[in-house]
Amino acid sequence: MPLPTIKKTEVLAQSRFFKIEAMHLTFSNGAERIYERLPAVGEQGVIVVAVNENDELLLIREYAAGFHEFQLTLPKGAAETGEPLEAAAARELAEEVGFGASDVRFVKRLSIAPGHMGFTINVLMATDLYPHSLPGDEPEPPELVLWPLSKIDELLARDDFFEARAIAALTLCLPQLRQRLAAV
Repeated sequence: MPLPTIKKTEVLAQSRFFKIEAMHLTFSNGAERIYERLPAVGEQGVIVVAVNENDELLLIREYAAGFHEFQLTLPKGAAETGEPLEAAAARELAEEVGFGASDVRFVKRLSIAPGHMGFTINVLMATDLYPHSLPGDEPEPPELVLWPLSKIDELLARDDFFEARAIAALTLCLPQLRQRLAAV
């Protein structure tokens, strides 16, 4: 199926982090529509499933402005210009939870809300952790929460662990996490 033809785009609003565009489209059957979207701006994002030597997930409790509450989630952030995703994931771990990782592996790229946004986030898994801190950009450092892999189903059922990106990342890594537990 051919992509619709973009006849015109116009910026409806813009902030430091977001731009809202109107896309005037013509579809292959002649139908014309105007779609509003938030196109991707800035660098790629990473979300990190990190496991320490005690078979614990490294979670954070951080402020979520969209809900004006603190939520339990995974470390995440944006890559810097030219920074490989693996390096960005390791840096975010150091900034948010005070650990580096000797082994960081790409798992999958996820779209967030493709009908309206061009944003993606990349899931990475980090193991072989060691103490390493870097200053972060959060107004307050996130709270580190260690969660036993053996209780991962309880984590997924918790009311304060409901960010779709974190649930998707964790679910994508479940086979490796369960394999790790079985080896113990």
